[in-house]
Amino acid sequence: MSPDTLLRPSLWPAWLGVGFLWLLHWLPLPLQAALGDALGGLLALLPGKRRHVAATNLALCFPDAPKALRHRWLRQTFQASMRAALEHGVLWWGSEARLRRLIRIDNPEAALGDGKRPVIWLAPHFVGLDMGGVRLTMDHHIASMYAPARNPVSDRFIRRGRTRFSDIVLISRREGLKATLQTIKSGRPFYYLPDQDHGRQNAVFVPFFGVPAATVSALPRLSKLTSAQIVPVVTRQLPRGRGYAVRFYPPWENYPSGNLEADVARMNAFIEDRIREMPPQYLWLHRRFKTRPAGEASLYE
Repeated sequence: MSPDTLLRPSLWPAWLGVGFLWLLHWLPLPLQAALGDALGGLLALLPGKRRHVAATNLALCFPDAPKALRHRWLRQTFQASMRAALEHGVLWWGSEARLRRLIRIDNPEAALGDGKRPVIWLAPHFVGLDMGGVRLTMDHHIASMYAPARNPVSDRFIRRGRTRFSDIVLISRREGLKATLQTIKSGRPFYYLPDQDHGRQNAVFVPFFGVPAATVSALPRLSKLTSAQIVPVVTRQLPRGRGYAVRFYPPWENYPSGNLEADVARMNAFIEDRIREMPPQYLWLHRRFKTRPAGEASLYE
């Protein structure tokens, strides 16, 4: 995209946002976290589409939780999401040394599983997702799927943040299965985020907290076609601006099993377990139950 296009007046607000993040990145992380908590707490008080989506998701997934607890999780979700958004300035301009201090990897020796087969890193949508992904590019030449942001200014800086430390391969969904398979077979760890609702195509309905959810079925397919092992990785946002912690989990045994729905359901069950450990840090702002089985009404109306 040409510089003239990026500087058109309609994009000036985006550039102001980028400038704001650049200024913030000079602050210590605890101050950024305090600001994120304050702004997120205010946003949680305002009625709107995202607040309704998050509240609906929490009610569907935790129907037995006291309403007051779900309300607290809702506020904390906005706070954690705002913190992560503001801290992108650190990802885009912070030094490698600073990022290594702020984003720790608890068990780096577990990253490649058995070390013999290709690796798919199952990375659920927690707020620390980008922090963990960028940190891992410092130690590995990885690959990941990438959906361009609608705003070209945002897209430029997101891509810059994800690729500044190594020659990461970003695969567009338009490139299809062939490019993904070739990349995994080449030996690059594949940082994969398959837990959003992308519609009916290549999806199966399996339970997510007991609610049928359209879930991308590519994980067991990719594993089968590449003989790759599944090594889950989760990034936790630490309290009071202490940074982030990345943790790898043991490779899944007997996966894929040959039963597609059971394999996809296993993925959702793993993600559920991690969510129960830190409910406010999951991406509840996303309409996870947008696509419904035939004849079933929307859950967000």
